[in-house]
Amino acid sequence: MRTLYEEHAGPLLMFVLRLTGGDRQRAEDIVQETLLRAWRNAHRLGAQGQTSLRPWLVTVARRIAIDDHRSEKARPTETYDRELETFPTTSDETDRLLQEMTVSDALRTLTTAHREILVETYFKGRTVQEAASALGLPLGTAKSRVYYALRALRSALQERGVTG
Repeated sequence: MRTLYEEHAGPLLMFVLRLTGGDRQRAEDIVQETLLRAWRNAHRLGAQGQTSLRPWLVTVARRIAIDDHRSEKARPTETYDRELETFPTTSDETDRLLQEMTVSDALRTLTTAHREILVETYFKGRTVQEAASALGLPLGTAKSRVYYALRALRSALQERGVTG
């Protein structure tokens, strides 16, 4: 016993290729949709006592092709990636602003000592030795604070959905 696909897909594809002007991808999509509808309605099709399903399949495929053609005319032409490159781009600072807000929020959860050392080293661009001097800390203490402050900041950012 041959399956619905084996028996009807080839001839149906040839028919639909003529309807689509040789557009194989559209034709395959239409054939797939037609066979899917036949499968969904198998209980009704078998009850009608038809000797062949092909007339029903051809009618459904033709209707799908007509519907596709009509809907193409009703909607704007699809734009592909190569065409998007011609559109002017504008600078959008949204991502940068969201990142700053997230980091600022995470920094607020740190202890004052951790926040101070990170501000000195990362936001003011100072070396650990310069930060230690500015904060009046021994160099070893400043180094360990940077280490633990970064761990705490990473944890706070992960809680906010930032992975890294």
